[in-house]
Amino acid sequence: MARIVLLRHAHSVANEKNLLAGRTPGISLSKNGERQALALAERIGAVKFDQIAISPLQRCRETIEPWLSSVGDSSRLVVDEEITEVDYGSWSGKSLSSLRRKAQWKVVQDFPSQMIFPDGESLLEMQRRALSSFYRINSVRGKGPRLLVSHGDVIKAIVAHCLGMHLDQFQRLVIEPASLTIIDTDGGISRLVRFNDTNGNLSLSKSGNQTAIGGSTGNASK
Repeated sequence: MARIVLLRHAHSVANEKNLLAGRTPGISLSKNGERQALALAERIGAVKFDQIAISPLQRCRETIEPWLSSVGDSSRLVVDEEITEVDYGSWSGKSLSSLRRKAQWKVVQDFPSQMIFPDGESLLEMQRRALSSFYRINSVRGKGPRLLVSHGDVIKAIVAHCLGMHLDQFQRLVIEPASLTIIDTDGGISRLVRFNDTNGNLSLSKSGNQTAIGGSTGNASK
């Protein structure tokens, strides 16, 4: 069994301005995001991960930096291009209010598996690369949890797949800044242990139950 913790970056200046940041360089955390990042240092606590994979974008590094500084160990950290933000192409940096007026916005919301961003990538391509990273980190040797620090749409695409949802349904999921989502995998089966938790602390001394018969016994993280 492996446990994978998915962390969305904290609130960014693009979130604050209601912009679709994409891969635009220089997008840092907002003041609120900085506070969230400091809180994450306590929320994650002394958990030891077998591997920490982070998106190469600035806002993800700034999110995890306070925790890395507090534990003093970045030896298991890898920068993973496969979990970087969606390449939104010419939509990058545009206001969400202006993008909502585009005809393709309805495709993004209702049929995302069909969306290819102008001069960018498709959401299906994003999901494929994100899952490649998810299963790679899942296969890392060790009995400890693994941490993946990424972006909202990337995490939604991973969760949707693990729940057996078609990508066209992934907009039903909400992943907030600085939220923690936990997935246990065992023998090819994935179970959602925690979803979009913006306040709770990690408590990973025990993995989730290997069987769901009878429901949870209360040993899973809360």
